[in-house]
Amino acid sequence: NNKHNEANGEKNRDGESHNRSWNCGAEGPTNNPTINRLREQQKRNFLATLILSQGVPMIRSGDEIGHTQRGNNNSYCQDNEINWQNWCLTQEQKDLFNFVCKLIRIWRENPVLQRRFFFQGHPLRGAGVKDILWLTPAGNEMTDTDWNIGFVRCLGVRLDGEMPDEVDERGNLIIGSTLLLLMNAYHRELPFALYKTGPKEFWSLLVDTAEPNAPAGKFKGGELYPLQPRSLSLFQLNVNGWEKIKRLVGRGEKLPTPEE
Repeated sequence: NNKHNEANGEKNRDGESHNRSWNCGAEGPTNNPTINRLREQQKRNFLATLILSQGVPMIRSGDEIGHTQRGNNNSYCQDNEINWQNWCLTQEQKDLFNFVCKLIRIWRENPVLQRRFFFQGHPLRGAGVKDILWLTPAGNEMTDTDWNIGFVRCLGVRLDGEMPDEVDERGNLIIGSTLLLLMNAYHRELPFALYKTGPKEFWSLLVDTAEPNAPAGKFKGGELYPLQPRSLSLFQLNVNGWEKIKRLVGRGEKLPTPEE
């Protein structure tokens, strides 16, 4: 779909015309419930992709409540409802706001989303598993061939939360949770094999943009997760505390010390 800058008085010629956006099947407001549900899901997809990415999340005021500027991408001259924030929120806006709050909480609680250095893409200091691992829906590591298949619309990424290459201000290893992020841009449901886990480990569902109120289910490695059309799901690896300590000690890592 195209920009809607008509209200600027320049016959829609101002602003960026190369918009990689999609109206989900109707231009402008619609009463079609299917289209509106998809639009809400796409908002969650975009915000989750942004906040769960590496680096500082750059969110514009109003994104958290779905402020669209009515399609105007050059609204500098609009001192009216196009730019103003209406804080009398609809239920959909309240739901989106709560979803963003949940994402921010996950971001703050997981150091692997706040790394100071780039991932290296290989095992670090005897970890045995790469710090970042890209996955196919079969749960296998992506190969060069997989990366060059033009029709692929689904992939996953495992982020090692123990981060053996980063330490805190006291020189202690930063120990966090390992995360698994699955993304399906296809228009149909796809079964995704969750990455393998140890005998006392399981994946816990944190976010599913298709079902924002889904309960936190538990899944074993290798289990097929029904990844919904045009959705993103985030899992956290739950590890027995003693198992994690034994693994770190076996690698010769310096364990965190209590705050003095």
